[in-house]
Amino acid sequence: MARLENSEYQAAVESARQALSSAKVSLLEEERQGLQALSEWKSSGLEGEPDSDLVLRKPQLAAAKATVKQAEASLKAAEKDLSQSAIKAPFDALVINRAVSPGGYVQTGSEVATLYSTDRVEISVALSAQEWNNLPSLAILNSGKWPVEVESVEDHHIWQGRVLRAEQNLNVETRQRSLIIAVDEPLDLEPALFPGTFVSAHITGRNVAGVWKLPNSALSQRGEVWYVSADNTLQKFSASPLFSSSGYIYIQPPESLNNTPVMILVSPLNSYLEGMAVNPVEVAL
Repeated sequence: MARLENSEYQAAVESARQALSSAKVSLLEEERQGLQALSEWKSSGLEGEPDSDLVLRKPQLAAAKATVKQAEASLKAAEKDLSQSAIKAPFDALVINRAVSPGGYVQTGSEVATLYSTDRVEISVALSAQEWNNLPSLAILNSGKWPVEVESVEDHHIWQGRVLRAEQNLNVETRQRSLIIAVDEPLDLEPALFPGTFVSAHITGRNVAGVWKLPNSALSQRGEVWYVSADNTLQKFSASPLFSSSGYIYIQPPESLNNTPVMILVSPLNSYLEGMAVNPVEVAL
């Protein structure tokens, strides 16, 4: 993306290499002097070990070895500084915006460019508490395999995605949690999914058994569903829709009505009373 003027870094590398070469020469010389000192000690006819390690030049040898290690570390540091003078993207990406120009100055923390990854595009979808209840467990969502369809708002192209992760914090403004959806290699798809595209997400929910599908109008303003009992009287129960779609709501009925055919009032009135006798008329929906 950019390259810093690196003549000083190149000079630092060469200086470090020269220092390393000199340190290695000094080490070789010290090793030879140590061997010479040992030979002279043996030929002196003295018995035992010398009173001081200086006689056999052991401290001098250790210092020479330490100098070589220091020079090697300095060379690595200089080479690292030189390599970092070329600023590269840390992943395969599109360069959306450059914040530097030839002749400009940068320092630690300066913005260099804006990048979009080409490995995958991530889409954040804010969900309500009710929508979260309709999804599977976090362990399944965070597995990275739960399927999602991503549809373009403009031309209705559909791409296959997956849930990447579920965030564990609420947005301070919307008070909602977000689900992060990923579409892999978006630019290699046909058609390509470009970053910034307006999309809607169709997320597969968890399986729920025994759900009733009712028209939206069947749920009263008080959140109640009215039905006709076996003796042709009106009864009701409170319901909270699990979800809604295309003019219908999906609710979980009371256990007492499970597997029991009942007639649901399509448009209940506020004036209805429980136990009121009625003459029901079936209508096709």
